[in-house]
Formats: sequence, structure tokens, C-alpha cells
Amino acid sequence: MERRRVAVKQARPLTISGGMLVSPAGLVEGAVRIVDGRIAAVQSEPQDGDDVLDAKGQLVAPGLVDLGVFAIDKPAFHFGGITRAALMPDQSPPLDLPSRVNYIAKSGKPDLWVHPLAAATRGLAGCELAEIGLMKEAGARGVATGRKWIADSGVMLRLLHYAAMLDLVVVTHAEDAALVGEASATAGEMATRLGLPSAPAEAEALAIARDIALAELSGARVHFRQVTTRAALDLVRAAKGRGAAITAGVTPAHFMLSDLATAEFRTFARLSPPLRSEDDRQAVIEAIGDGTIDVIASGHDPRGPEDKRLPFADAEPGMAGAETLLAMTLGLVRDGVIDTARAFDLLAGNPARLLGVEAGALIEGYEADLCLVDPDKPWIVDSAQMAATAGNTPFDRQPTQGRATRVIKGGVVL
Repeated sequence: MERRRVAVKQARPLTISGGMLVSPAGLVEGAVRIVDGRIAAVQSEPQDGDDVLDAKGQLVAPGLVDLGVFAIDKPAFHFGGITRAALMPDQSPPLDLPSRVNYIAKSGKPDLWVHPLAAATRGLAGCELAEIGLMKEAGARGVATGRKWIADSGVMLRLLHYAAMLDLVVVTHAEDAALVGEASATAGEMATRLGLPSAPAEAEALAIARDIALAELSGARVHFRQVTTRAALDLVRAAKGRGAAITAGVTPAHFMLSDLATAEFRTFARLSPPLRSEDDRQAVIEAIGDGTIDVIASGHDPRGPEDKRLPFADAEPGMAGAETLLAMTLGLVRDGVIDTARAFDLLAGNPARLLGVEAGALIEGYEADLCLVDPDKPWIVDSAQMAATAGNTPFDRQPTQGRATRVIKGGVVL
């Protein structure tokens, strides 16, 4: 396949006109003018010499900032309107050295910016803190515990004190490892029927309760990458009410699907954390609506047949989520759970703020990372036709609406 060449810098001013701008205040008519890779003006008019891009009938929105992906998959990201991705440290080798972080920070430019999340501990073993300060200097935009929870409370507290000093957000996995063990499902009727090794949903609430206490003790910023149960969401809601510096995320699978999706041992629905009960799914939707959830991310983790074409309990968890992230979130808009401005705050504005980057919103002076979106464009998710390196989506064959039609990175139309 011929590789498309992408310009490194914007050559001429660009004005995007004719569409509806997704501003922090809501949808407004107008145009966005981009000069030298940054947003020069919002609700402006084209000037002589500008290139003009007609966005009639579409949304002009900030490019998505995908917080917590496990693989860099440019074709899938561009399909989904993603212009920046924060990469989890669970790589081979892990991102626990400054040299590895520095390499990743430069790896996606110019058409995708990758923001590495530094490994919290050496080898992600949960024992010895990694050189977080040096990794911040090398380009890390946050610290992450990886796919696992740090069980040692002393290690976690030292991590949070260190991260607070460096003003880095700590992205943590929220499941008590001793309770989860090798479980592949949530304890309950469905896991019992299928005979799957399971763990109680309370494993999430226990982990979050401890980490909230340590966050309040240390003053660190903590982001729970996925919060998927009613009990845990209640804890997050209460801690936010006390002013704790915590945020919470979720992926579309946990507001779209319950553990009923595992009924036929479909390994595309083998996720971490596992799919929950219908009551928990409804609790996630409520939490998105009331502001308890701050981020919706893809959790992009493409897995091939060697990882997924196995018995359910033996299959690796993970889903290819980049291409469906936008459409599934826009479904919440159509259902009246949130409005469009809130959807893009969840997908772009809030994750950009957590990472400390000037992106994720149509604001003068911010970097010109945008996407044009047809919110009503119908399409069918097809795992065999996905742009991702693997098509392990739990939404296979599902009709949906909403597509990114153009992606603009740094003022350059990709």
C-alpha cells in the first residue's frame, strides 16, 4: 500500500467555514481560521489568500484526545477523528526508562501526537518506583500503573507524593488484584451459568476507596482509567463533592454492554475490567450524565486471532476501540444523556486538560487539531473491514451513526 505523505507544517492559512462549531458553550455557527498550526480566530471570516474548507452540514469539532491506549494505530485513530493519544506504559519493553519515553513521544509526528504515560514502577511490577522525574523531562505527560493495581499501599503513597511534586496525573487501574486473581468475568448469574472464573464487582470499589484515601492524603491528581460499577461511582461522586483531585473515565463497552454480551463465550467481549451487570451499566450512563465521569476513551487494544481465538477464560482481554469511540459517544447525545458540547469535553477537552496540552477545544491560541464530523452518517461496524491492526470489537455488525469525515492536525488536512 502506498503511504500517504503528510506535510510537516501548515503552508498557508486555512479557514474552515459553513459548519456548526462545537464550542465549550455549545453549537454555534461560524468559521475557524488556522494560521501556523494554531487556531488564530473562532467565528471569523476567510481572508485573502486563505485556503477554505467547506464544512457545510457537519460539525467542526476538536480532534479527539484518547487517554489510555495500549497501541498506536494511526489508520484507526484517523478514522475515529483522534489526533492525540496517551499511550499506556504496558509496552514491550515497558515505558519505565527516559529513553523509551522519549522515543515514544516523537514516534507519531507529524500526523499524530503520542503522549507517553510513564510506568509508575520498574517493569510495572508494583514494587520499586521508576525514575518518574527523568521520564517527565523525556516527554511523559502522566504516570500510569498499567493494566494492574499497585497492591502495596506504601508504594502507592510514595508514587502519589512524587507525582504531586511533579504535577503529573496518576492514571490507575482500579481492581483489587488479590480479589480479581485470574478471573475473566464479574461474579453473578451469567458467570455462574457459563462456568467462568469470576471476581466480585466489589473488587473495583475496594481499590477505588483506598486510592481516593491516598489521593486525599497526598494531594495528588488521580485519574481512574475505568470506573464501571455503581458502588465505585458512588465513591467517586462523594470524593469529588469533598473537593478531591480525582477524575474518572470509562470506555464505550461499559455503557453500551452488560455481561449478557458474554453469553455465547464471545471473546471480543473479554475485557478488563470485565463487563458488569445491567444495573452497573445503567449507573455508568447516569454518571456520564451527572458529570461523575470525566473522560470517555477507547481503551484501544487490538488483539489478533492468536490472542482471541481461544476459550473465553484463556483469551487476552482488550478491544479495538479507536474507530467506534466517537460513534458510540454520539449515541449518548441522541439518547439525550448529554449534549454535543459535553460529548467533546469527555472525548477531547477533559483528557487534554489532564495531560496539560493546549488542545481539545476550539480556543484561540490552541493547537489546530480538529475533525469534521457528520453526526448522522450511518454505518455498520465490521470487524473484518476495520482500519485497526486487529478487529476485536465487541460491537461487530452493530449499526451506528456518526463519522469523522476529515481530520486536521496542526492546520494540515490529513
